[in-house]
Formats: sequence, structure tokens, C-alpha cells
Amino acid sequence: MEPTHAPAGIIMDLAWGCFYASALSAVTDLGIADRLASGPKTAAELASEADAHAPSLYRVLRALASKGVFAEDGEARFHLTPAAELLCKGPFSLRGSVQLATFMPTIEAALHIPHTVKTGECAFEHRHGVGFFEYMKLHPQLGDAFDRGMAGVSDEDNRAIVEAYDFSAATRVVDVGGGLGGLLVEVLRKNASARGILYDRPEVVGRPGRVAEAGLDARVDRVAGSFFGSVPGGADVYLLKYILHDWADDTCVTILKNCRRVMADGGRVLVIDGLIPLGNGEHPAKGLDLCMLAACPGRERTEPEFASLFQAAGLSLARVIPTGGTVTILEGIAA
Repeated sequence: MEPTHAPAGIIMDLAWGCFYASALSAVTDLGIADRLASGPKTAAELASEADAHAPSLYRVLRALASKGVFAEDGEARFHLTPAAELLCKGPFSLRGSVQLATFMPTIEAALHIPHTVKTGECAFEHRHGVGFFEYMKLHPQLGDAFDRGMAGVSDEDNRAIVEAYDFSAATRVVDVGGGLGGLLVEVLRKNASARGILYDRPEVVGRPGRVAEAGLDARVDRVAGSFFGSVPGGADVYLLKYILHDWADDTCVTILKNCRRVMADGGRVLVIDGLIPLGNGEHPAKGLDLCMLAACPGRERTEPEFASLFQAAGLSLARVIPTGGTVTILEGIAA
């Protein structure tokens, strides 16, 4: 039988969630996970290394350990857990995601969701006077956190994507809004005969990013531009990963039309996003949809909603391919 306190526990965990987010931010900024990579340590030892207040750090670590982030042993030493390992520096780190989620402009937007619920106006724009992406241009620190956060979230998904989808016939792949190039790198590694185009804002494609780290510069062209106006032509695969969920339906149709207009005969548009299932079960896309509600004009979508976008852009939803990760591949072909 379910404990009688369970309903109250659900409400309180949600209501006090901002404090756990702040605790994650604190240990991320102090590099606590990296400091535990060599073995367990007490809060006092960690505080000495990180120039922190030991009693306060202990309370934060104890609370996070109750959620599976770190583990405290009988000698008051803290250990890494699989969740805590994701806070270590490295290619599959979620440090950037934590920093993005707990960056003050993001938190302030989240606190204005009640305004959005009443009016439909984007919470971020209501609070800051400009949209999220415009704000990033004006505040590079948020832009850097966004790029790192997206790269960290994407790493595990990218490997699942290339395992789930057959890219062997692709010769020219455009990663539309591809950021630091993590997905494109995985596609090219899987298909040694393909070439890629990394297409994004000038300030993004000018960075070395994952393409340079992987030694794939010779197979990738970097093209700067805006997918609202056009995309590079002639490719047989267009990747749109975590792009459409940022934008309202009419803007999504414009982006898809731009791909449909210039793709090669037999080309495919792969929309890679969270897919909201029916029912009351937990799903990452439902939580992410709250982030979209606060920050962007976009949303997470159901399969029928994606199919409607494809149809309006002159595409047909040919296949829906689960990846085993947090994203789903929706394959569009010419209608």
C-alpha cells in the first residue's frame, strides 16, 4: 500500500525543487564531483580544497545524497554515484546543463510561468524584455552556458541516434542549427564516405567545437546563416535536432519548408526531438516542455502534431524511430 504521506511528499518535492537545483549549482561550481574522482572524502576535506564552508557543504551534500547524487558512508565520507559522475568534467558531462538551468535569467523566467499560464506570453520575454535567443546574443555568458548545456545533454543521445538510424546511404549531411557539431561528428564517424555541413549562427560555427576535436575538419564545411531564411542545398539528409521544439508552429513550418525546398531527390529531413506520449506517465519531454513554456515560443510535441507540421511543409512523416534515449527520430520525405 502506498504510504499515506506520499501525496504530500510529491507536492513538497516539487515545491522545494528550486533548492535542490541550487544545491546542484553549488557543488558544480565548486567542482565537488571532480574532487571525489580519486576517492571518498568528508565535507571538511572537500571544503578545505574548495575554499568553502564545511558545515554548509555537508548539509548540501547530505540532501543531494538523499536523491542519489553522491552517497554518504558510515564515516561521513561522500562517494561518487553514477548520477554524480555526470557532474565531472568530460565529454559526457551535464555540468553545462546544470549551469544553464540555474543561471539567474533562467530561474527568473521559470518563476514567471504563472504569468504565461494567465496570458500566453513567453515568461522569459516578459521578465527580460527580449526573447531567449536574443538575450543570449546580448549576454555571451548565457550563450556559452547554453552551448555547453546542449552539448552535454546531447552526447548520450547522439550515440543512440546513430545506432538507431541507418546513415549508410548518406553522402552529404547538413546539421541545421548543429551547435558545436556533436551529432554530425557521430554521423560521420559511422559513415566514413559522407561529408557534412555544420550550419549555425556565425558566433557558433566559428568555434573549433567537436568537429576539430574529432579531427574531422577536412570532411566538414562550416556555413554561417539563419535557418529562418534558408539552409544549404543539395544534401540528402537534413538533421534538425532540438530545433523545432524552440519555435511556434508557423516558424517550424518555415524551417521545414526551407529544407524541403533544397534537399536532393530522395532526401530526408530527420527531426530529432522529445516525443510526448499519451497518458499520465513520467517522460523527460513533459518536463522539458515546461522549460519551453518559460523560455521559448516553442513546445514539445506529440506524433500527430509533428505529422501536421510535416504536411504543412510539403513533407510526409514516413517513420517514427525510437532511439532508446530521450529523443525520437521523425523521418520526413517529400510528399
